[in-house]
Amino acid sequence: EHMRIWTLFLAVCAVGIGGTFQYGYNVSIINAPTQHIHKFLNETWTSRYHKELNPDLLTFLWSVIASVFSLGGLCGALIGGSMAIRLGRKGALLMNNVIAILASILMGISFPTGLFELLIAGRFLIGINSGIGFCVQPLYIGEVAPKHLRGGLAMGTSIFLTGGILTGQIIGLRELLGGEKHWPLLLSSSCVPAFAQLLFLPWFPESPRYLLIDRGDELSCAKALKRFHGSSEYRREMEDIQRECFALDGEKPKKPWQLFTDRGVRWQLITVIVMTMGQQLSGINAIYFYATYVFEQAGILAEKIPYVTLGTGVCECLTALSCVRNSVGRRYLIIGGYLLMTLWCTVLTFSLTYQLYSWLPYLSMTCVFAFILSFGLGPGGITNTLTAELFVQSSRPAASMIAGTVSWISFFTIGMLFPFIVNGLKQYCFVVFLLECFFVAAFIFLIIPETKNKSFLEIKKEFHKLNFGRNARKKETDIEDRN
Repeated sequence: EHMRIWTLFLAVCAVGIGGTFQYGYNVSIINAPTQHIHKFLNETWTSRYHKELNPDLLTFLWSVIASVFSLGGLCGALIGGSMAIRLGRKGALLMNNVIAILASILMGISFPTGLFELLIAGRFLIGINSGIGFCVQPLYIGEVAPKHLRGGLAMGTSIFLTGGILTGQIIGLRELLGGEKHWPLLLSSSCVPAFAQLLFLPWFPESPRYLLIDRGDELSCAKALKRFHGSSEYRREMEDIQRECFALDGEKPKKPWQLFTDRGVRWQLITVIVMTMGQQLSGINAIYFYATYVFEQAGILAEKIPYVTLGTGVCECLTALSCVRNSVGRRYLIIGGYLLMTLWCTVLTFSLTYQLYSWLPYLSMTCVFAFILSFGLGPGGITNTLTAELFVQSSRPAASMIAGTVSWISFFTIGMLFPFIVNGLKQYCFVVFLLECFFVAAFIFLIIPETKNKSFLEIKKEFHKLNFGRNARKKETDIEDRN
């Protein structure tokens, strides 16, 4: 039993280190060297064209370097699903590390060669790497985990994501690699997780579901299941996979556009789109953006702020870890998370508007931490788990691609629009996020059934009634008669 849990745990670690860890890490390391990259752009431009770089152009170049990452992520999400079908879940992840290593080399040599274009290309490639990892990792974890551990193991996605953000914040400190001399090293350090995954992941088997349903390889599937589930338990899981295989009746993996026309997955798809957009547009980015301002208001010295911001990273990481042993259902966690975020947005708007008392900035600080904890509790961790759970094998990679695409487009949009929202609405920007969090909570409350401890086929059956309304009963009896 212990051996089996260890194998699963180590497999999740091997997958996570080159998957969502890369995403979190590369989102957070770009913040530390902002000033140094500005200086590098100025110097390169002056030595190349013998004139000063226009401040507007500098801002534009910087925003390209920061946001080209999410465009790369979008491209990665679009090809991730096809890679997972063609190369297998494990093969796609291993192949993905080549992109990360190439990106690290380009970013590392941009400074000595004086070519800031290489920095843009490297950020784009590391974006592609994060997009693929973000798409394929939940597939692998969702497919190797036994039913009762699926929620806990799927939290690995969000633990590695928040762990990546925290590691990036720590390594980006001035004392480590955030200083002026070391920033090219900081940006190219993302090759370390890539090498770690290339070293550890080959020791673990491919996803058993992929082996049996997509490849028709029963022997390898049984072998993989024995490694993950133990020789006594694996038969039950094998039957589950065979049942799903039989229900799919040789159905080929679907393309993303086919899901939009398939009535049988209509509400699953709407749910995934609403949740993914909800996660990105919930105001979590606003909180991080506002954190510095809030901490300044509370009288924390400017040079101490990076260390307090570390607290926000630790906060997220701890919540993700505490969610692993969740005995509450997914539904309650995600609704609770969004409702708590609505509450903290309200309090924060008040405390930022009426700064009459000396203790109000501390209330704002508490709100920042509480908001991040609430985000980690539900939307941060459960969204990816549900994306893998709501679909059967033939639709899962396509659904993962759609979720990834929506996530990256939302991420890019909020990155572009966000400064304007904050400048226009100031502290009232949280009213926008407050409403958004409330609507997502209401949607989930009305639509999503509980998925904890249910097989993929049982979850599909739950949605069947939603997708087909009154005809559902009739269709179900027809199917049962056929079987």
